[in-house]
Amino acid sequence: MKNLLTTFAIVFTIMLLCVSCGYSSQYICPEGETVSTRFIPPDGYTRTKCGGYGEYLRALPMLPDGSPVKAYDGRLIKSGNSHCGVIDMDVGTKDLQQCADSALRLRCEYLYAAGEYDSICYQLTSGDEFPYTMYRDGYRLFVDNGTDVTLKKTAEYDPSYETFRAYCDMLFNYAGTISIERESAPVTLSDMQPGDVFVIGGSPGHLIFVLDMAENSNGDKVFLLAQGNTPAQQIHVLTNDTSLSPWFTLDDSTFPLSFGRFDFDESTLKRLR
Repeated sequence: MKNLLTTFAIVFTIMLLCVSCGYSSQYICPEGETVSTRFIPPDGYTRTKCGGYGEYLRALPMLPDGSPVKAYDGRLIKSGNSHCGVIDMDVGTKDLQQCADSALRLRCEYLYAAGEYDSICYQLTSGDEFPYTMYRDGYRLFVDNGTDVTLKKTAEYDPSYETFRAYCDMLFNYAGTISIERESAPVTLSDMQPGDVFVIGGSPGHLIFVLDMAENSNGDKVFLLAQGNTPAQQIHVLTNDTSLSPWFTLDDSTFPLSFGRFDFDESTLKRLR
């Protein structure tokens, strides 16, 4: 009986480790509360200069070190050591904000905070444009037969954040890896910036995105990757199996980036508009 209890305790401990982030690295500062203070560039590297969106990503708040990834309904996602930090941002209450949607969420949140409302406009999988400003002005999306999309005026003008979030959820429901792959501009590795995405369109497809970058005096670069996933879950920072983890080196030996069933080569790098 004693041996049985001991075995149970060991198994239970392993299960807890599977759903929590027990990851440690010399490049992680557990006390850091944002992306830029949590993740330390390797020796000799400093963060790259980037525009407003890159700085927005670096300022994203982090949940406490060791936090597990949770799904939209509160379930714990068993990720083991595949993640090393969780972004402190809600994921909604429905199974909508998945992989591609997580990149759209961050980009839309940035544009909304910057007051660039006209720039919040993305294609749906059908190919139709879905602008936030029309949703704000009271136009709602109607989809017939899965592909016939129309916008009809059924509500009053409402610039509130709640309406913006409702727009995001509608976008997540009808956009995805196929639409992002189609409408996003290709980017070379030498021109890669924080916020760029690696995307393989499909059903299923997948998307991961560049969260941060750093560079040394020789021009060598490293980068952080993050993702959402299915089911809809918190955005989290990914690890790798090198001594620089969670940083990835930006050279040919790093590619393809393999995550689950997906292999992202250089041609999958895109930039959201």
